[in-house]
Amino acid sequence: MVNVSDAVDKVTNRPERTEGGVAKAIEKQTSKMPSDWFLIAAVGAIGASLAMQVAGSKHKSLFFGQWVPSILLLGVYNKIVKVAGSDRFDQGGTVGRPDMSRPGMTTAGAR
Repeated sequence: MVNVSDAVDKVTNRPERTEGGVAKAIEKQTSKMPSDWFLIAAVGAIGASLAMQVAGSKHKSLFFGQWVPSILLLGVYNKIVKVAGSDRFDQGGTVGRPDMSRPGMTTAGAR
């Protein structure tokens, strides 16, 4: 098992950096949220934008429509936190070593 202090970035050959307290707190909360919420919110914003466009409110339609990429990006961040969040280092996880509980997987993610 590799300690956090032994974890080395394979690209730069420098020790892995750990996250700050704020990032850890955000990751802890966002990892509790189902990924479907972000997709549902984005589809809802698309629907609201379409409804406003049909109703003739162009500016309101643009307002709702511009939220879609931001919501989807938050969903991507949520998924990354779940898969490769910093908590795996804080809890004594390993970097790049085989995960025997899931065949074909490493602790660094899918190959």
